Amino acid sequence: CPVVLAPKNSSIAMPPPADIVKVAIEWPGAFPKLMEIDQKKPLSSIIKEVCDGWSLANHDQFALQHADSSNFYITEKNRNEIKNGAILRLTISPTQNAQQLHERIQSSSMDAKLEALKDLANYSRDVTFAQEFINLDGISLLTQMVESGTERYQKLQKIMKPCFGDMLSFTLTAFVELMDHGIVSWDTFSVAFIKKIASYVNKFASDISILQRSLAILESMVLNSHDLYQKVAQEITIGQLIPHLQGTDQEIQTYTIAVINALFLKAPDDKRQEMANILAQKQLRSIILTHVIRAQRAINNEMAHQLYVLQVLTFNLLEDRMMTKMDPQDQAQRDIIFELRRIAFDAESEPNNSSGSIEKRKSMYTRDYKKLGFINHVNPAMDFTQTPPGMLALDNMLYFAKHHQDAYIRIVLENSSREDKHECPFGRSSIELTKMLCEILKVGELRKLPC
Repeated sequence: CPVVLAPKNSSIAMPPPADIVKVAIEWPGAFPKLMEIDQKKPLSSIIKEVCDGWSLANHDQFALQHADSSNFYITEKNRNEIKNGAILRLTISPTQNAQQLHERIQSSSMDAKLEALKDLANYSRDVTFAQEFINLDGISLLTQMVESGTERYQKLQKIMKPCFGDMLSFTLTAFVELMDHGIVSWDTFSVAFIKKIASYVNKFASDISILQRSLAILESMVLNSHDLYQKVAQEITIGQLIPHLQGTDQEIQTYTIAVINALFLKAPDDKRQEMANILAQKQLRSIILTHVIRAQRAINNEMAHQLYVLQVLTFNLLEDRMMTKMDPQDQAQRDIIFELRRIAFDAESEPNNSSGSIEKRKSMYTRDYKKLGFINHVNPAMDFTQTPPGMLALDNMLYFAKHHQDAYIRIVLENSSREDKHECPFGRSSIELTKMLCEILKVGELRKLPC
């Protein structure tokens, strides 16, 4: 085929240089400015160029930020994320912004304070602004406002309750956003602050935003500080958390389960079983089934994750029994096997005071243990020396025999009358099923629990 050469004077579109980004920049009261940003130039030079275009002095007091809902500041670290066609905004620097908001939230005017806290909650998502506000000891200012807020405005609450609720909500939101950056240690907070946050879980239960943020703060305290875990555990009981699962707001339910998980995860080993017993007494499983899993709405990803974590934490309580071998000489453990035999064969067994010889009774026991499906008919305790599943298998068998007695007796009697090739022995099957479930449910793998 003939090769066609382009005329020398023809223009061929060339791709723009990789370091050049075309953007629009806004400034209040002016038409947006279209310009090309050279990513090789210092950001301060670009800001100066923009300021000069609008005849603005003191360019070091200005900054660029994304004009979308994030309002994140552009820095030397993140400037490479700017895309062609992006809309930016010229605004005051994060240092100036932090100083102004620090002053505004201390205003004596309730309206001015409310507006400032609203802005603070929005800007605090940006780590650049957050660092500047924290440098002004902003976290301490917020905690002081929380600790003294209800007393300070107690007289105003009756006539300004909506305003007070909004102020507290924005204050807690800003606090959560600032702490999420990991700049400040959680170990620095006072007992008074913890008590105040804990009180909001009950006092402001009807205010969804305050309750949600209070639960989020409690969860972070427990997960990030051993000392705070102990203090939070003294202030919050399971009884105070359970009612929040019975509502209709899935976000509140999710944060409530997250707090329960955090308390469960950080509790000492000797306290976890005690906590599990309390959860059982409060019928947590039934409440979750009724108000969360079977509720007429889809379960979101975060709720599914928290339910999974709760399930893992609960199953891991079984690890100790799963790894405990039965002691054939322990009479209390042997009594459990005797109980299994009694429930299954009580109707047809000879009375304990039978005049039969010891050898005859041993023969009868051996026959019954074979019917129960144990491998070792003479000493079935030996069937529970393998770990896993250890004593957990025997626990499951006894629970089934006691709580589903008719089904248990039917299974034992039906299988004891079948041919060997068709048998499904209760004892051996229970041990293998328990072992299989431990593997499937990853009992004992708490260290692999996802965050």
